[in-house]
Amino acid sequence: MQVVITGGCGFIGRRLALKLLEQGVLANPSGGMDEIKSLVLFDVGEPTPVIPSDPRLKIVTGDICSEADISALISPETSIVYHFAAVVSSGAEADFDLGMNVNFDGTRTVLEVCRKLETPPRLIFASSVAAYGGDMPDVIQDSTIQRPQTSYGVQKAMCELLVNDYTRKGFIDGRTLRLPTIVVRPGKPNKAASTWASSIIREPLQGQEAICPVSGNQAMWCLSPRRVVDAFVRAASLSGDEIGANRAIGISGTTYTVREMLDALVSVAGTQMLDRIRWEPDSGIQAIVSGWPTHFNPVRGMSLGFSYDKSMVEIIESFIEDELDGTFVS
Repeated sequence: MQVVITGGCGFIGRRLALKLLEQGVLANPSGGMDEIKSLVLFDVGEPTPVIPSDPRLKIVTGDICSEADISALISPETSIVYHFAAVVSSGAEADFDLGMNVNFDGTRTVLEVCRKLETPPRLIFASSVAAYGGDMPDVIQDSTIQRPQTSYGVQKAMCELLVNDYTRKGFIDGRTLRLPTIVVRPGKPNKAASTWASSIIREPLQGQEAICPVSGNQAMWCLSPRRVVDAFVRAASLSGDEIGANRAIGISGTTYTVREMLDALVSVAGTQMLDRIRWEPDSGIQAIVSGWPTHFNPVRGMSLGFSYDKSMVEIIESFIEDELDGTFVS
């Protein structure tokens, strides 16, 4: 079996790739196990840090909007496509054309290439809770209507509908995971409006200063890197009958305010962590984040076996173990 990951050199794609290489197989919807003989990571650049060499692994660079590049990437041997390639939230809001080209047109390109295959592949698309917005109920239900208030959210919502329709037509066997904010991400801050949610944990643990641009009362629906990788592995094993006609699944997470995140940080690493956080309100970031929902009741996701972290302390401790070799700067 060949697995393709677009955006495969990014944070989630890289972690998923390492997980797939480690386990060597993926469960299929029939209940069996398929051996992963080839894993292809597609991105605009090489992975950082470098992924250890493996005879099953191939890294390809190119343009997600190029039909020629994607046609060379997704072949008749491809059984599963994980589609992560995207411009992040603030970037898509700041540059409308770039967001539309990569997030919408790029997804359409991937879907069209998959459509040409004789055997429809399983396509697993990474969406976001930013696909909601506007006048929302206090708790988002599986049936809540999507009214995104950012270009990024609109692009994700449109792609969700495309995945549904291409599946209905038999072009792909699609499934969409509507992701919470993933914390704690390693590396450096990026252009995502939610980047601060990782920074306020990650930087202090490494003895560095972090900037928090939002209110301490701002809440966020969160999931750890460990759990999101588990979710994408789980998604590949589900059958169409299990998922149903609506292929978009809200997966499980937990809601924390900024202050609750910092309380957990203090309980793990001490009060000195707070001295490394600088509060600099940013009305633009606050406006984007305030438009995202914060509380969910993902009944379908729970029933389909998607798990979540039990506490913010668990999330922080897993980051220290996975990314900091079990230590932090006190």
